[in-house]
Amino acid sequence: MQNLDWFVLIFTLLVIVVYGTIKTSGAKTAKDYIKAGSNAKWWTIGLSVMATQASAITFLSTPGQAFNDGLGFVQFYFGLPIAIIVVCTVFIPIYHKLKVYTAYEFLETRFDLKTRSLTATLFLIQRSLSAGITIFAPSIILSTVLGWDLLTLNIIIGALVIIYTVSGGTKAVNYTQKYQMAIILIGLVIVLFTILNLLPENINFSNAIKIASVNSKMEVLNFSFDLENRYTVWSGILGGTFLMMSYFGTDQSQVQRYLSGKSLKEMQLGMLFNGVFKIPMQFFILFIGVMVFVFYQYNPSPLNFNPQAAKVVSDTSFQDEYIELEENLKNNFEEKTLILNEFLITENLELKNKIDHLSNEEKNLRERAKILIEKASDFKQEKVETNDKDYVFINFILENLPKGLIGLLLAVILSAAMSSTSSEINALATTTSVDILKRNFKRITDENIVYYTKLMTLFWGLCAIAIACVAYLADNLIQLVNIIGSIFYGNVLGIFLIAFFFKKIKSNAVFSGAIITQAIIIIAWFYEWMPFLWLNVFGCVLVILISSIINMIIKKIKIS
Repeated sequence: MQNLDWFVLIFTLLVIVVYGTIKTSGAKTAKDYIKAGSNAKWWTIGLSVMATQASAITFLSTPGQAFNDGLGFVQFYFGLPIAIIVVCTVFIPIYHKLKVYTAYEFLETRFDLKTRSLTATLFLIQRSLSAGITIFAPSIILSTVLGWDLLTLNIIIGALVIIYTVSGGTKAVNYTQKYQMAIILIGLVIVLFTILNLLPENINFSNAIKIASVNSKMEVLNFSFDLENRYTVWSGILGGTFLMMSYFGTDQSQVQRYLSGKSLKEMQLGMLFNGVFKIPMQFFILFIGVMVFVFYQYNPSPLNFNPQAAKVVSDTSFQDEYIELEENLKNNFEEKTLILNEFLITENLELKNKIDHLSNEEKNLRERAKILIEKASDFKQEKVETNDKDYVFINFILENLPKGLIGLLLAVILSAAMSSTSSEINALATTTSVDILKRNFKRITDENIVYYTKLMTLFWGLCAIAIACVAYLADNLIQLVNIIGSIFYGNVLGIFLIAFFFKKIKSNAVFSGAIITQAIIIIAWFYEWMPFLWLNVFGCVLVILISSIINMIIKKIKIS
């Protein structure tokens, strides 16, 4: 990194933190601190909701996902518009009418305190894990690629977030997220144009699309009913709808964003804004990943995008074989480039078979490399991540973008980490103080709730840093976050749907049904009975079914 990159990075982050702290400090009441004075406009809500979702994981993992598998991941979001409509017509009007501070307050009104506390606790468990991962994701990758200290990065990101979130509460989160989102969008547009500009002169935008298509990267829709396929139209519409409905309707990190709205209309418009623009934004990020793939069809790529991979293999008995694989990859690249150029001229479909053969050969070389890296890391007793999906985009940024832009893109990644983490610890603190402490400890009153919420913000911020320090990389970080959510979201959504639509089911039945369902879901996830997206549907239906059965049993016992 050049001095200009450091200046852009540090200046951008400091301006957001300092400006956000100064402009939003001084909240004295619960309404000001937790609900931002209930004055937020629809565009603030919409941008805040999008920024909460758009974590650093989105910008590190999503392009890598597209680089490897194409645009199919966008199907994950197909249920979003349906979920937003349900949230706007069912959830938001009830929350607004009851003037709640958290989603879980409503459950005590409908059921009892123990059901409210249980649901709030489920949220605290899954969201605290996610908060740690949103810090860990950029830290582990930036530390690996740039050589920065992992522990220091975790602390810096967490500390910056804690400063302005403790100071200004929900208003600070909303306020800073507007600017963070602006930086993110500007950065992404610049990256796309930079990639296209870096392609050879004969590769215009149309040719880039052809190259992506012939490599099966532009395939969006998969209508397969095979449960082994994680991302299909059906899993996106059905599983995605349940996941998004639970996320936007019952997850306090999102609910708190629109509860700060000035009116019911502003809340609903903010959510509809997100429903309209989220899928195009996600498609755009995936498309950038596809264009990075096209770039590497004309520029040599490393055998493994994790820079630690080649280092761990060096000076071992696996080094010669690894070098041989690198040479084979170079030959594969040169042959494939020639065939792609020929295909662009002739558009001969027979050439596609050759391209497919070379692509499969390349995958095989990369898989063999991963085995060598794993063996070498075991030999040296050094933990090195062999799955390099999350390193593709950051590697491209550092190796190919001009100075100044590197600093801006790193600012984008860290801003995204900060925006998501601030929403999460803000929601964790609110839920802890309002749903747990205030309802179970009499000394916490409306007068001192702001103090305790600030204290809990600090506590959860430190917890997020601690979790980040002990986290680990999964197959793909964006999948890991969604898997964690899917383990809990279906059950929580089912509890809320019972509250809304199943008036005859009482509190004891719901409480017992929720505990049984959560145990079954964890077992189902552990033994991989189904893809994670389907856990949302399964958990939601299961808690309704079990609660109904328990409710009937309780009724029969009372009658007898």
